[in-house]
Amino acid sequence: MDEIQKHLLMEIADLHGIPEGAYNIRSNSKSIGRASSANIEIVSKTDKDGIDIYIKPATKNEAVHIPVIMDKAGIKEMVYNDFHVGAGADVVIVAGCGIHCGSDTGEQHDGIHTFFVEKGARVKYIEKHYGEGDGSGERIMNPTTVVHLAEGAYMEMETTQIKGIDSTKRITQADLADDATFVVHEKIMTHGRQQAETGFEVELNGAGSSTNVISRSVARNSSHQLFLAKIRGNNRCHGHSECDAIIMDDAKISAIPEITANHLEANLIHEAAIGKIAGDQLVKLMTLGLTEKEAETQIVNGFLK
Repeated sequence: MDEIQKHLLMEIADLHGIPEGAYNIRSNSKSIGRASSANIEIVSKTDKDGIDIYIKPATKNEAVHIPVIMDKAGIKEMVYNDFHVGAGADVVIVAGCGIHCGSDTGEQHDGIHTFFVEKGARVKYIEKHYGEGDGSGERIMNPTTVVHLAEGAYMEMETTQIKGIDSTKRITQADLADDATFVVHEKIMTHGRQQAETGFEVELNGAGSSTNVISRSVARNSSHQLFLAKIRGNNRCHGHSECDAIIMDDAKISAIPEITANHLEANLIHEAAIGKIAGDQLVKLMTLGLTEKEAETQIVNGFLK
């Protein structure tokens, strides 16, 4: 890897070299490094572009890294990655994509990640998206995440996009069996003329299933964001979605909730708030010696932390 690729890898996966354990590093539409472990096997798909990750039952305290980096003009790809998590496993999966654009020709990465999480398994899934480069070409990412949680399974999804992506459409779909739990923490910041759309659709099918979807976003300059959340309670369950956004300059933000109860004991809640930075917050920080711009930065960073 060259220095640009190493920097992208650090930004999206906090990696300063080859990780320990199971990993697959994809660069400019091909794998440039892969390793399996005793409990985690990574194999290439034979019918389409992508990989299958097989995690043995009862695997504990292991991580899988599958970052994607791109710095070659004109690349446009669709990748399919499937995760098969065995019963009782407890693992961390680190994904994400970084794009460096240095020309007027854009780059695009679309990916569909599908999770099959078996009974009692636990997954923490971390996904970061990042763009950079002084080229005028668009940096485009369209990630789709599909989650199937079996009885008693738990998945926490932490997704972050705070710099450099010109256009993104992020789709997450999940269906939950009895006593399964799905938790999402999303952080997004857009600037310039960037466009970001996120959509969540969760089916609470099992008795005792639950979901908590929380989005924090900041829209600056002339950027536009759209947040959609659909939760359907099809059994005795609990569902909560929350969109909290800061709007600045000439940006636009839309939050569209949809909660549907198809069972008498479905307990569903949606919260949404969009507003500018409060003036008293700016004044308080400026009295401590910060400029207005520095105060805004501190507030935004704290909000997205």
